Amino acid sequence: MDVFINIITLFVSFIAMEGVAWFTHKYIMHGMFWNLHKDHHKKEVYGFFEKNDYFFLVFATPGILCLYFGLYHVALLFWIGLGITFYGFAYFMVHDLFIHQRFNILKRSERAYLRAIRKAHKVHHKVHVKRGCENFGMLWVPLKYFYESKLLK
Repeated sequence: MDVFINIITLFVSFIAMEGVAWFTHKYIMHGMFWNLHKDHHKKEVYGFFEKNDYFFLVFATPGILCLYFGLYHVALLFWIGLGITFYGFAYFMVHDLFIHQRFNILKRSERAYLRAIRKAHKVHHKVHVKRGCENFGMLWVPLKYFYESKLLK
């Protein structure tokens, strides 16, 4: 039974992180911490790193703390931390590698889901200012982007 609870906890934590990412992106990154996020929307200084990359530390910290305290104190926290960490890895793969091509891999895909993600993210980046953006999540894509990409009829 413990294995089942651990796996469910991991999956729920992973899925919940999409909500956390959406909320943080919309209200924190496009809110009080816009000064760190704006270089991700409008390049003013070119280089490999952006100020926006500091958010990696913000998102990684709860996962690291849960992993640590889960190993030594409350075992369920380990599985929550693992879910957070897996989400962070998925986010990195989709956002940094597939969408923004920070490394020369995962160039193109004809998969409907990945094309819809790329379309939704492109719409988000059409706006270069703090307000007026849409699509703040990463892995959950509104159906309209499947239709707009001519992937659903």
